Amino acid sequence: MNIAVRKPLLGSALSGFLGQTRKILIDGKWVQAQSGQTFEVEDPATQEIIAHVPLGDKADINLAVAAARRAFETGPWARLSPGERSRLIWKLGDLLEKHADEFAELEALDNGKPVTNARKGDVQGSIEMFRYMAGWATRLNGETIQVSSPGNWHAYTLREPVGVVGQIIPWNFPLMMAAWKLAPALAAGCTIVLKPAEQTPLSALRFGELIQEAGIPDGVVNIVTGFGETAGAALAEHPDVDKVAFTGSTEVGKIIVRAASGNLKRVSLELGGKSPAIVFPDADLDLAIAGTADAIFYNQGQCCTAGSRLFAHKSVYDKIVAGVASAAGKLKIGHGLDPSVNLGPLVSKEQHERVKGFLESGRKEGAEVVTGGKTAGNQGYFVEPTVLAGTNRDMRVVREEIFGPVVCVQSFDDDSLDSVAKFANDTEYGLQASVWTRNLKVAHMMARKIKAGTICINTHNYGDPAWPFGGYKQSGWGREMGREVMEHYTETKSVAARL
Repeated sequence: MNIAVRKPLLGSALSGFLGQTRKILIDGKWVQAQSGQTFEVEDPATQEIIAHVPLGDKADINLAVAAARRAFETGPWARLSPGERSRLIWKLGDLLEKHADEFAELEALDNGKPVTNARKGDVQGSIEMFRYMAGWATRLNGETIQVSSPGNWHAYTLREPVGVVGQIIPWNFPLMMAAWKLAPALAAGCTIVLKPAEQTPLSALRFGELIQEAGIPDGVVNIVTGFGETAGAALAEHPDVDKVAFTGSTEVGKIIVRAASGNLKRVSLELGGKSPAIVFPDADLDLAIAGTADAIFYNQGQCCTAGSRLFAHKSVYDKIVAGVASAAGKLKIGHGLDPSVNLGPLVSKEQHERVKGFLESGRKEGAEVVTGGKTAGNQGYFVEPTVLAGTNRDMRVVREEIFGPVVCVQSFDDDSLDSVAKFANDTEYGLQASVWTRNLKVAHMMARKIKAGTICINTHNYGDPAWPFGGYKQSGWGREMGREVMEHYTETKSVAARL
């Protein structure tokens, strides 16, 4: 297993950013937390402290929400035309493109992910998200309604912004999840308080500088760093927040729902997953092996859509296991800033310990470790890419979300699509699934039978700004991206006039 933990030199722009005193953004001003306290941000590859950021809490959230409310009710944002909003959102995409390499390096340093993946996936995907959503600012129209009431009536609807939005984003795709949340909220005309994950706050703070450079009015976007149990909880329960959007674990999602019940604010949730990848006997095996390996090892398996349950027909099972294990063995582990690396560290000590615990549980419950199964190196939070064979539904590694580079392989020999779908649906989650086959009838029939919000055919981890993304069951409420996300950030007002 190749390991390269040496930290490459940082670019000048990133070095300059890290050398500054970090502050939070409230009402267009960069300020320290009210408490004056800070917390450490760690490079997960070296365990080196790379920054100190303000430890925001309820007091800071209160100030940020008040600023967002003023901006929504009386600030210039409320008076901008849809076209003007659209141009500002498009400019955010342009500015992000201008600083793309810096943001890719920042994500690799802060999160641990390979810088090449960050540049092609996270940063480029965020650029495309702002450009796509810029178009929606001018397309949020009501409609004229033909009513059947006696008399003459002019009835119609208006689409209006929902108001002040609290957005809580995760650590696995910090910049991209911020883009997924900010872009549609801005397009709708909302104002925002953004709380990034405490493990990875740096790209959100750097993006706050771009927000100001783009000319977004003060108070429209406020960014408060801090811990989930303090700053995040205060935002979720705040009585003057009209909607909260959360991406993270199902466990925390349930806490968010309870916190939001005080004023019955709107809630959208993108939560965990235990996604099945199903390989049929007629699949292109080269494509399926490469695709299912990438489905679990991309981003160190720290994807809510990770293909962590791999079902292979018994006739191709051995080839799939051997092929995915071989792909794992070819991955180069190391510091994410090294462009030759394709598997970085896990994000934190806590996550490292969690994945180690699952590996131990898998061994105790009888899983066969085909490859991997151990930590890697003497520094940083590295785990070897792992293939577990001979697994079954009763094992924790199969039932629970691991959020690491660990795939559980199972075989099936039933040719009934209903039976195969039953295996796939045997989970409390329903975020994504992939089907690998040359038979388009099988592919589309399985797409209908699997209870998941997104289905991929001969690919996995697919995404596009126009493609709605979200889950069934305990994988969340609502959808990100596409036309559907705009429903979460707008209210429909009905008007009837007697003529």
